[in-house]
Amino acid sequence: MPPGPELDAVQLLDAAATRTGLSDFGPPTYREGLDRVVDGIRKESRLNAMGEAAAPEILVSYLVNRLQVIDWERRYPEIVEAPVLPPVVMIGMGRTGTTILQDLLGQDPETRVPLTWEVDQPCPPPETATYATDPRIAESQARIDASDQLHAEFKTMHPTGALLAQECIRFTGCEFASAIFLSQFSMPGYFDWLIDEADMAPTYAWHRRFLQLLQWRHPEGPGGASRWVLKSGGHLWALPALLAEYPDALFIQTHRDPLRVIPSLSSLFATVHRLFSDDVTIPKTAAEWAGPIVDALDRSVDARESGLIPSGRVVDIQFQEFMSDPFATIRTIYDHWGAELTPDAEARMRAFLGDNARDKHGSHRYSWADTDLDEGEWRDRCARYTNFFDVPVDPVARG
Repeated sequence: MPPGPELDAVQLLDAAATRTGLSDFGPPTYREGLDRVVDGIRKESRLNAMGEAAAPEILVSYLVNRLQVIDWERRYPEIVEAPVLPPVVMIGMGRTGTTILQDLLGQDPETRVPLTWEVDQPCPPPETATYATDPRIAESQARIDASDQLHAEFKTMHPTGALLAQECIRFTGCEFASAIFLSQFSMPGYFDWLIDEADMAPTYAWHRRFLQLLQWRHPEGPGGASRWVLKSGGHLWALPALLAEYPDALFIQTHRDPLRVIPSLSSLFATVHRLFSDDVTIPKTAAEWAGPIVDALDRSVDARESGLIPSGRVVDIQFQEFMSDPFATIRTIYDHWGAELTPDAEARMRAFLGDNARDKHGSHRYSWADTDLDEGEWRDRCARYTNFFDVPVDPVARG
């Protein structure tokens, strides 16, 4: 399979079919996104040798998962007939506390979160009897450990682990209209298409199918779960499509000073992009991401002002308050749900938090100055969002 500039969608499809012995990729809704990802990588990502080796494997892995999910649905049509556990969807932008909050909520036996290992390899569908001992857990962790060896700095920015929660853009990658590819490769053209042109209805239909598969043989989660807790900042660009698929979804939106979010995300994505390209700087990454981030935040304001997300179905969480007292925040969420935070669930959460301290692998250091963006201009551009949600200015953002 040719690398780099010779990357070809047809050859990727053939490779996935050969690897699985399957040929049914399902509805062709994924194909425009695949072509655009391939085109973006070839023309914009400026891959180095590692990127040329990795890009085909990354794309084929999503095609393999797509083939296998569709094959399981073909053989067992009852998978797609099953209702999905009611979802609580976290829609805060990245770097606002969503990762640790999702993992904490996932410690409650009443809650199910999609774990990294089952998102990596969803087929065969996980089963209750072997959910804690599935060999894919070790396989997933081995890949994560190998990746950590290649860029250890990433661990200081974002926790990874086979048994940690994973976000939705990882499973919507199979539809190829997903921000997962933007976190790996610089593709401004694909970025524009994704947030302004792509039809996201098929993406959220796939999102539901993926959850149906995960819960088919493990229907109630580890302890009799009654709800999914899902998360991705990428949902902010597609809220109408998300709500069309899940009209009864509940939401948690985490908020943080955007002048902290932008440099933090820029630092994180630049670190990942550098693995696959030598033409990466934080200012370049910030220039690519800052506008779409503010656009996403403004769309969340639109969703509230229009009533798309009714106020009674969303909990707003300020990052600084969550960091200073996580369990006060969690109790606020449970009160809003009308759910009980049991002593057992809280004890599990506290144990998880003790084992996964914020700076467990070192501190992520970044600053607004790293971005080369004008602070006053971007403070003004963020004002609609920060004023609407009363988001406090982080004093560190001024430095």
